[in-house]
Amino acid sequence: MPKTPEDLLRRLDELKIDATTHRHPPVFTVEENKRLRGTLPGTHIKNLFLKDKKGALWLVVTLEDRAIDMKDLRRRLGAAQLSFGRPEVLREALGIDPGSVTPFAVINDPDGRVTVVLDRDLMEAETVNCHPLSNDATTAIAPEDLLRFLEACGHEPRIMAL
Repeated sequence: MPKTPEDLLRRLDELKIDATTHRHPPVFTVEENKRLRGTLPGTHIKNLFLKDKKGALWLVVTLEDRAIDMKDLRRRLGAAQLSFGRPEVLREALGIDPGSVTPFAVINDPDGRVTVVLDRDLMEAETVNCHPLSNDATTAIAPEDLLRFLEACGHEPRIMAL
């Protein structure tokens, strides 16, 4: 059974990670998020759940306005041809629905099937805003605490300039 947003927030608390969660109407795109978030401070992200032709799964987390060249990304990751992962693969691998993709979803991937890739520029932010396993809230967390959370979930992210 996948973890819930409440399970996630409890886990952050257990790890002594300071996080602030703001509720809002569900958002499904970066553009919707921009319209509805108001003045929520911090760096906002977009998350790409990708599958390569050989079956490897990737979660690429980058700045919300960053354009990603998929061919260049594939080459830099050393991956086979990349495509967006289907909703059923997302649910099976990370326990979340489309629109709720987040680095926090690795809490549902104890076997480490998904490789997390973080944009190096995110690590320079004061605060990173992520969905807490659902797209009707945003959780603000320090980048170093996001790293600590990922590592506590058994995911050593690849940090690279995107």
